[in-house]
Amino acid sequence: MDPRLVDLQQQFNLERLEVNLFRGQSRDTGSPQVFGGQVLGQALKAASATIEDGRVVHSLHAYFLRRGDFTKPIVYSVDRSRDGGSFSARRVVAIQDGEQIFICSASFQVPEEGLEYQATMPKVPAPEELQPFAKPSGAELEKLPDKLKRWLQIERPFEFRPVQAYNPLRPVATEPVRQVWIRAVDKLPDDDALHRCLLAYISDYWLLDTTTMPHGSSFLRGNLIMASIDHAIWFHRHARVDDWLLYCLDSPSSSGARGFARGAFYTRDGVLAASTAQEGLIRLVQS
Repeated sequence: MDPRLVDLQQQFNLERLEVNLFRGQSRDTGSPQVFGGQVLGQALKAASATIEDGRVVHSLHAYFLRRGDFTKPIVYSVDRSRDGGSFSARRVVAIQDGEQIFICSASFQVPEEGLEYQATMPKVPAPEELQPFAKPSGAELEKLPDKLKRWLQIERPFEFRPVQAYNPLRPVATEPVRQVWIRAVDKLPDDDALHRCLLAYISDYWLLDTTTMPHGSSFLRGNLIMASIDHAIWFHRHARVDDWLLYCLDSPSSSGARGFARGAFYTRDGVLAASTAQEGLIRLVQS
């Protein structure tokens, strides 16, 4: 297996400190703080570890309260809010240095059959017909601040193939709609719980950045302060993150220094696997 994925899986091997208490480790993703998708995925893994009868997560709702420090471990405290006949509810608090940095609620359900319907996947080119997300040239990198340069040079455990051409260093004002194919760089174990945690992980990519598209801006331009405020994900059907998934994103609104974006994950054969939503801070830097 690719070393990047081996390392990613290790991040989800949480240490159990007590019955409902877990500890996770972070990685340097090139950002000054912990990657939000990592906290989402680890919190879901902690909650899942307290589910004992095969129930699967169908929704997660979270708030990012403080920046996490990737050089320090994160402790996840799980509250077993309820175990009903069909559903289980869990509340997770992520703690660093004695302070809450993240909270979320997750709901799990006994698998059952019911009415079926889904939206149709947009018609887009297959991932094999598209180019990987292009990194800036050496000359462009040299013009960037060190922190942005480092973020762009980090090798990630997922590959991205955007449908629309996109250069974050030279953004232009466009309609806030984009599609991106995403896939892990190598095969993963046949573990549905792991794939759902990693789906939560990758759901934090691209969402908030979509809210900047109408303004012809990007976090790489250095004129915006951007941070996730909340995040929601609904798991509709099984999907593997080591197969291509089409992430369809749009942003219906930005106001009050906040941007709102929605997303949908489709398998390459058109199955709607999950839906997402996020609001985040997009504050203009005053020069």
